[in-house]
Amino acid sequence: MAIDRRRFVACALIALTAPRAVLAAEARAAGHESADVVYAAAARRVGHGYAVLLVSGDGRILREIPLTARAHDIAIDRVRRRAVACARRPGYFALCFGLDGHAEPEVFAPPQDRHFYGHGAFSPDGRLIYMTEHDVETGEGVIGVYDTDKSFSRIGEFPSYGIGPHEAILLSDGKTLVAANGGFGSDPATGRESIDVAGMEPNMSFIDVETGALKAQHGLPTGINLLSIRHLAADASGAVWFGGQWQGAVEDAPELIGRARIDRPIALIEPGGPAGDALRGYIGSVAVSADGRLLAASAPRAGCVVYADTETGRIVHEVALKDACGLADSGPRAFAISSGHGVVKVEGSADGAAALETRFPSTEFDNHLRRV
Repeated sequence: MAIDRRRFVACALIALTAPRAVLAAEARAAGHESADVVYAAAARRVGHGYAVLLVSGDGRILREIPLTARAHDIAIDRVRRRAVACARRPGYFALCFGLDGHAEPEVFAPPQDRHFYGHGAFSPDGRLIYMTEHDVETGEGVIGVYDTDKSFSRIGEFPSYGIGPHEAILLSDGKTLVAANGGFGSDPATGRESIDVAGMEPNMSFIDVETGALKAQHGLPTGINLLSIRHLAADASGAVWFGGQWQGAVEDAPELIGRARIDRPIALIEPGGPAGDALRGYIGSVAVSADGRLLAASAPRAGCVVYADTETGRIVHEVALKDACGLADSGPRAFAISSGHGVVKVEGSADGAAALETRFPSTEFDNHLRRV
């Protein structure tokens, strides 16, 4: 399925020379100074279709970019001050827009026999973006490489070394991409129907982006192979954490959070906090705090976010928020959280004190939230 690039641009374009009017929002605050912090998220605007919203930390919509279809995650290029909204799996478009509103947006699409998985990662200089993709013919996962200086033309690809690559992140060395291979593919003919769940082999693959070679790969034991590795975040020590989604019966769900290093296999989180069944078998997003010491993992089906100490690997705290999913750091040991019910909660500290909570009417935030 291909997308008509010019037709999508015509539908998605807005006047970027000025932000949309700030919309009404109900906010509760206690000593929060976050007006200068901006977050980006895809959302459904009830009655108005889909959009990307830029939201201030003090609860204002600074800009709204309409879309003709649902987006999932937002990749941020801080060097060139722009972002890419990635279509939800199985997706056929990605929209790049300037964060400062001065450049005309660009739309790009995967080849005819590929679809996007909802995530992308920019190279350190912003010249390339790596997109997780599905090879429809072979069923294998690939990482598509797009040149942002050449209208996002696709200049190559390399394997993700697994099936169903969802999120991929670039490590601090700027040369190693970690792909979360969920273990199953999607049938684009039927939308989101999963392929071969019983034969899942999820893994975390560490890949050299310069050569496409596999540096290391870590999988899960056979007994928990139904735990689809989906989302990733790296902590201050270089460990890569993941949030998983259990594809079996909820009551059989194992721990859903784990970590690995390029030279160290996957270890699931230490028991002691909410177990996989209590989290309803589903982690929607993960993020690491600005100081790298705290991991947040959202469990929207359980209506909470759990926090783990990245040094000890133990759950240390939990915050309740209905349908909480999107996560972004809001400072040392603190996070911003978005929900499918139009709430953005910006914490003032790790225990939730002095938090600002804003409810945006007629808005349903998608799964991810990014700090701009």
